[in-house]
Amino acid sequence: MTEANNLTHFNEKGNVHMVDVGEKSITRRRAVAEGWIAMQPETLTMIQKGDHKKGDVLSVARIAGIMAAKKTAELIPLCHPLMLTSVTIDMEIEESSHSVRCEVASETAERTGVEMEALTALQVALLTIYDMCKAVDRGMEIHGVRLIHKSGGKSGEWNRKDI
Repeated sequence: MTEANNLTHFNEKGNVHMVDVGEKSITRRRAVAEGWIAMQPETLTMIQKGDHKKGDVLSVARIAGIMAAKKTAELIPLCHPLMLTSVTIDMEIEESSHSVRCEVASETAERTGVEMEALTALQVALLTIYDMCKAVDRGMEIHGVRLIHKSGGKSGEWNRKDI
């Protein structure tokens, strides 16, 4: 097995540990993740019109996602706490598929990447949409959650090729 294929959260004895990033260089790092939540057409219309009695669903979901990005190290046991420099969450209504597409970009200047922060923010934003709308549509489906870009660090830039 090459070093690139080794699971870094296990030491040579097979014990779980937090990876030592102390010797890594501080570099500008960015990660972008995307995902969707599909729903009934009526639910999407309610979100679009802002008719939800709990308020602006997409704004609340954005705030929840940003908060989640900041708490990633508390939620994922072996994640390093990072000082985030930016978290942006964009949401787009896709009427043809009765979905909301969410894209999260997270950035930092650190010794380790921000992929987990982007993915955590994305999932929590989508879960918040579900939570706010479940009273009218329990059949919503979260899907397509994936990392689409990362840059910075020793491994440089990576972009998903299948999109």
